[in-house]
Amino acid sequence: MTTDTSAVQHATPASGAVSLRVLVYSSNAATRAAVTAALGERLSPELPLLEHVEIATPAAALAELDTGTVDLAILDGEATPMGGLGLAKQMEDELDSVPPTIVLTARRDDAWLAKWSGADAVAALPVDPFELGATAIDLLSRPSGSPAPGA
Repeated sequence: MTTDTSAVQHATPASGAVSLRVLVYSSNAATRAAVTAALGERLSPELPLLEHVEIATPAAALAELDTGTVDLAILDGEATPMGGLGLAKQMEDELDSVPPTIVLTARRDDAWLAKWSGADAVAALPVDPFELGATAIDLLSRPSGSPAPGA
């Protein structure tokens, strides 16, 4: 289910947000559902509620990201026709402002590609709710502009 962004009350965590917008990109509806189920409505009592924006195509993802209202992007590395690694690289190369980004990969050996793509973190496919939640909390809890560990 894609969210109608016309009625969104959006702010950043530091400003006492009403919600955090999480873009979930995958060509696979089951993967999008697994991500949104893993994250739930709230990751932590210290963070605002989550608003999931599910996107199935690279063009729609880039258009949504270009609005500057996305707080976290979770990209499926196995999506077609463009995987999350390629989309993360395109985001880094083309967008003025890029939110913290997690790429989901089926192979741990692809972590180096995620670093090359500009993604801030990697999580496993199939989705591990504990790993994905902890990774998202880490990225969303960092002060704006803070580098990822090891960056």
